[in-house]
Amino acid sequence: MPVQFPLKLAGRRMLAPAVGHYHFVRDDGQPLDFKPGQFIQVHFAYADGTAAKRSYSLATVHDPALGAGDAAEIAVGFVPGGAATALFEGLEIGQHITASGPFGRFCLQPGDRNGRYLLIATGTGVTPYRAMLPLLGEAIARRGVEVVLLQGARTPDELLYGDDFRAFAAAHPGFRYMPCLSRALPEQPDADVRHGYVQQQLAELAPDPSRDIAYLCGNPAMVDACFEALRAAGLGAPQVRREKYLSTPPLPAA
Repeated sequence: MPVQFPLKLAGRRMLAPAVGHYHFVRDDGQPLDFKPGQFIQVHFAYADGTAAKRSYSLATVHDPALGAGDAAEIAVGFVPGGAATALFEGLEIGQHITASGPFGRFCLQPGDRNGRYLLIATGTGVTPYRAMLPLLGEAIARRGVEVVLLQGARTPDELLYGDDFRAFAAAHPGFRYMPCLSRALPEQPDADVRHGYVQQQLAELAPDPSRDIAYLCGNPAMVDACFEALRAAGLGAPQVRREKYLSTPPLPAA
């Protein structure tokens, strides 16, 4: 069984109408050593005592040169009637939850020699890309890699961490941020805002098996559609790295 540890809530804010950003610190004196792209599991119990857990990608932006820190930042989608939603909504600053990890291999690979990364996400699936920003900045500076982030949402106020990505793009000419909005556009959209779903924008980017590595994270239907489009463009399985986010139905009423 993975080692469990306490996380203390240090801060929280709303990212979107139904998504909160939670900033925890590991509270057992040990660092939280993770690779950007990994996730933690939060452990809790239903009202009847049945054990449960939920997985959350780490959004923590940490300078790898500083070594492991103790911060754990996650984005939590609120589901009406959801047991995990009740846990997070009821947390007060200074209170604790129990977690384990980190887990997962949805990470940038040090041996990559590609010319471009295509990062594609919907909903809270964009979370690991926020954590990757320092490593992406290093790759842009060191080997001139290009990075395109396609982020899907319904409306502008659902673009999680959009301000972080816009600021990073302004500071790094090799990084292109393309919000894809399926329902409503901002009143004055910039040149890289698109109307529609992320999978509809792939053709514009002309995926190229000779230079591209793609990351897909979020809604399973989006991940599958993009995977098929990228394979049709000639990208092999090792060039398409996937992580599906499965929604959890609310616990039935007793």
